[in-house]
Amino acid sequence: MHMETTTNDLMANSRLTFDDQVITKITALCAHEVDGILGMDGNVMDTIADTFTKGDNTGKGIKVDVGEQQVAIDVDVLLEFDRDAQALFHQLCERVSARIKQMTGLQVVALNMNVKDVLTKREWQQQNR
Repeated sequence: MHMETTTNDLMANSRLTFDDQVITKITALCAHEVDGILGMDGNVMDTIADTFTKGDNTGKGIKVDVGEQQVAIDVDVLLEFDRDAQALFHQLCERVSARIKQMTGLQVVALNMNVKDVLTKREWQQQNR
């Protein structure tokens, strides 16, 4: 007797995994959406999408530990002067957690944001001409 493989059987024997680079990219793009985070450890946010498409050092300022169901993330950021770091951190956590859960099904169990520098808009623009 020939038994057909059901979708449930297939799913029980299959795995969905994500490269660290995928989680890194989602995190970077979420950080780009938070007004007040200027960059990631020296990376200019305006050029971050270009950086990913060119395959350059996309992981600069972001370290991820991806498990089968959970992920932990460390992010080094440059903040705009006179902004509320706690509020920006909260926004980043919410965005990254929701987006990673929605896109991958993984749960973010830790997100550590380390502020590497604080720059005025003018300083930042001068550095990134």
